[in-house]
Amino acid sequence: MPQRVIDAVSDYLAHTNANNGGAFVTSRETEVVVLSARRALAHILGTDDPGPIAFGPNMTTLTFFLSRALARTWKPGDEVIVSRLDHDANVSPWVLAAQSVGVTVRHVDIRRDDCTLDVEDLKAKISPRTRLLALGCASNAVGTINAIKEAAEIVHDAGGQIFLDAVHYAPHAAIDVTSWNCDYLACSAYKFFGPHVGVLWGKRELMAALPVDKVRPASDELPDRWMNGTQNHEGIAGVLAAIDYLADLGRRVAPEVSDDRGALRIAFDSIGEYERDLSRRLLAGLAEFPDITVWGITDLERLDERVPTVAFTHARHTPLHIAEHLAERGIFVWSGNFYALGLTEALGLEPEGLVRIGLLHYNTAEEVDRLLEALGEL
Repeated sequence: MPQRVIDAVSDYLAHTNANNGGAFVTSRETEVVVLSARRALAHILGTDDPGPIAFGPNMTTLTFFLSRALARTWKPGDEVIVSRLDHDANVSPWVLAAQSVGVTVRHVDIRRDDCTLDVEDLKAKISPRTRLLALGCASNAVGTINAIKEAAEIVHDAGGQIFLDAVHYAPHAAIDVTSWNCDYLACSAYKFFGPHVGVLWGKRELMAALPVDKVRPASDELPDRWMNGTQNHEGIAGVLAAIDYLADLGRRVAPEVSDDRGALRIAFDSIGEYERDLSRRLLAGLAEFPDITVWGITDLERLDERVPTVAFTHARHTPLHIAEHLAERGIFVWSGNFYALGLTEALGLEPEGLVRIGLLHYNTAEEVDRLLEALGEL
C-alpha cells in the first residue's frame, strides 16, 4: 500500500473521525472526504456522475445486497446467467437470489485450452427470458480478460442487464462503465492499493428505482439509499489517496496532463505495457519447465487478452508444496482455488487447485527471475 494511503487513513482517524450529518466541523470534513472520494472514483470508473457510487464493506457484501434488490424484480420463468470463469462472489449471490424467487440459473462454459469464456455458449444461453448476466472483467485465477463490451451488447439485445465484477481488473487496466455500457459494476479498493472498502456503481435510473433494504430515517436519495449504517470513513479517505497515487503515476509519465481522468488513463496504459513485459518474461520462463502446465492464455502474442496473474500446476509437486517452498524463500504466491471454484471444478483441479502468481506494476524483472530460479530448485 502506498505510504500516502496509510497517512490518509491515520490522519483521518487522528483529526476528523466523525459521522456525517452533523453541524460541527469534523462532521462537515467527513462529508467533504466522502464526496471527494466519490468524485475521484467517478474518474477511475469512467463516468461523469458520482451520484450512483456507493461504498460498503467489500465487493461480496455489496453484490449480495444488490442481488436481493434485483431478485424482487424477477419472477418464475426468468433466467440469470453466471460464468464458470468467475470468482464465487459473482456466482453464489446470483444463484441464491435466483433460487429464492424461483428463477432459473444458467452457467456459461469456458474453453479449457486457454481458460477463456465460450462466447458461442453465452450467445446460445442468452434469450428474451434473461434478466441478468453476471460476468467478471478479469479472472482472479488465470488472468483472462473477458470481452466485456461484446457481452453487454449481447445481453442488452435480448432485453437483459449486465453486472460486472471488476475487482481483479481494477489494478491492471482502466475501467470505463460509459464505454462498456454496463448496468452495474462492483470492485474493491484494496485491489487498487487502497484499504478494504467495497464500491458499487449502477446506472442512475436503475439505482434510484430498485427496491432496497434500509432503515427508515436513512435518506432515499442516491447514493445514501444503498449505504446502510455508518461507513468506513477512514478507509474512504484511503481510497481517495490511492486514486491520487495512481493519477500521479500518470503525471510522472505525462507531466503536461492536468486533469485526473486523463492522468489515470495514461497511468493504466503505462501499467499495462509494463505488466505485459513482466508476463512475457514469466510465461517464457515457465515454458522451460517440462512438468509445469500453465492454465490460461500462454500465447505471447495475446498478452493484451490477459492480466499478469499466472496459474500453473506441476506434474509431481502439489500447489501447496510449491507455495510453501517459495514462501521459505521470501516469495509469496497463493495455492488453492482463490474462490474461483467453478473454474477449478471445470478444469478438474479440485481439491488441490493451482499455484497463482500475481504480478503488479511495482514488481520487477529481477523478481521474476528470482521466482523462476526458486522453482528450478524443485
